Amino acid sequence: MSAMPAFPIIETATGGALIASPSTVLREQVLHSLNGRWRPVEHAKGGAEALAKLGRGNWQVLFLDRRIPDLDTGELIAIIQQRFSGLQVVLLDSDAEFPVVDEGESFQQDAGLRGPRVTSETSCRSGEVRECKYEPLPGMIGRSEAMQRVYQLAQLVAPRSTSVLIVGPTGSGKELVARALHRLSPRVAKPFVAVNCAAIPEALLESELFGHARGAFTGAVQPQPGRISAAHGGTLFLDEVGELPFGTQAKLLRFLDQKEVQRLGTAEVTRVDVRVIAASNVDLAGRAGKGEFREDLFYRLSVFPLELPPLAERRADIVPLAEHFLACVADAMSGPCPLLSEEAVRILEGHSWKGNVRELQHVMERAAILLEKGTTVLTEHLYFPFQQSMLQSGGPTLSCTGRGS
Repeated sequence: MSAMPAFPIIETATGGALIASPSTVLREQVLHSLNGRWRPVEHAKGGAEALAKLGRGNWQVLFLDRRIPDLDTGELIAIIQQRFSGLQVVLLDSDAEFPVVDEGESFQQDAGLRGPRVTSETSCRSGEVRECKYEPLPGMIGRSEAMQRVYQLAQLVAPRSTSVLIVGPTGSGKELVARALHRLSPRVAKPFVAVNCAAIPEALLESELFGHARGAFTGAVQPQPGRISAAHGGTLFLDEVGELPFGTQAKLLRFLDQKEVQRLGTAEVTRVDVRVIAASNVDLAGRAGKGEFREDLFYRLSVFPLELPPLAERRADIVPLAEHFLACVADAMSGPCPLLSEEAVRILEGHSWKGNVRELQHVMERAAILLEKGTTVLTEHLYFPFQQSMLQSGGPTLSCTGRGS
C-alpha cells in the first residue's frame, strides 16, 4: 500500500486521537494515515468503549465509524457534544468504495482495497460544557459523576437486545445494574433469571444452564428445562461469568450464535429468545489474552461493556447511600430513621471501602443495631473489621485491609 496523506483537519495537534470502529482494516488505515501527528493514538471497537476512553484521557479528535455495533451514531455524537467540549469528531464510512477525507482529498491506496471515507465533520466546541444529568437506574442510589456515565450508557442500551458485559469490583452493584437494564427494556414483563456461575459445581453447571432429559445422568429422575429456557423472552444474567469451565463456554458460545438450546440426554433442539447480560469482577480481556477464557466468547459477551466504579471513586454517593441503608433498617424495624453525626460523615467519607457498596451496607446495618434507641450515628457506632484502633484514634483517612462480608 502506498503512503497515505495525513488528515488535513486540525492545524495544531495538542492531544490524542481515538479511532472507533469494529473494522480492524479501517482502524489500521486511519492509523497509517495519521503519520504520527497525534499522541497518543488508541483504538475502540464500539461506542461504549470509545466513551469510556474519552473520559480517561486528553483527546483532540475522534475518528468515528458510522457503523459502530452498539450505539446509534447520532446518539453518541449528542453525548460527546454534551460531555467533551472542544473534541472534534470525524465520521468515517467504512463501506465507501473510494474513500476520501474532508475537502475532497483522497486516500492513496491499492486498487480494490475498501477503506474509510470521511462523510462529514462536526465540532463539539460549544463555548462551555453543559452539565449532564441522568436519573439513577431503578433500584440504585447516587448522582456522582462516575455514576452519571453508567446511567447514561445503561439507558442507551437498555431498550435493545445487545449483549452487555458489566465489569466492576465485588460489591459494586453489578446485579443491580443488570436488573435495572431488564426493568428498562421491552422484556420487563418476562423473566429475569440470574445464575451465579461461581456458586454452582462444575458437574452441575451445564445441566443448570441448558437443562436435561430424564435419565440423562445418575439422579436425573425428572426432566428440567434449564435456566436459559426459563428466561425465554426475558433476560439471562450470568454473574461471575469468568468462572465458567471451558466446556460450558463452548456451549454458551454456540447458544449465543444460534439461539438454540439442546438439553443433556436428548437430540432435541429448542430455539430460545433471551437477552444475555454477563458480569465479572476480573479482567476478562486479560484472561482471554492468556488463554484462560475463550476469546471468541469474550467478544460475544462484551458487545456493550459497562464499567462500574468502586465506591472510593464515587465519594459523593457515600453519604446518600449510608442514609438510604439506615432508612431501610429503620423501616424494617418500624422505627425512626437515625441521623449521621458530622464526625460519622467524616469517617465514612474518609474510609477506603475495599468492600464497596456492600461493605457500606453492612457497616450501616451494624451501626443501626449498635445505636439501640438513639437517634444519631456516632463514631463509636461505626464498626470496620480490623480497623478499630484507627477508628478510636479518629484519623481522618482510614484504610481497610479486609474486605467487607
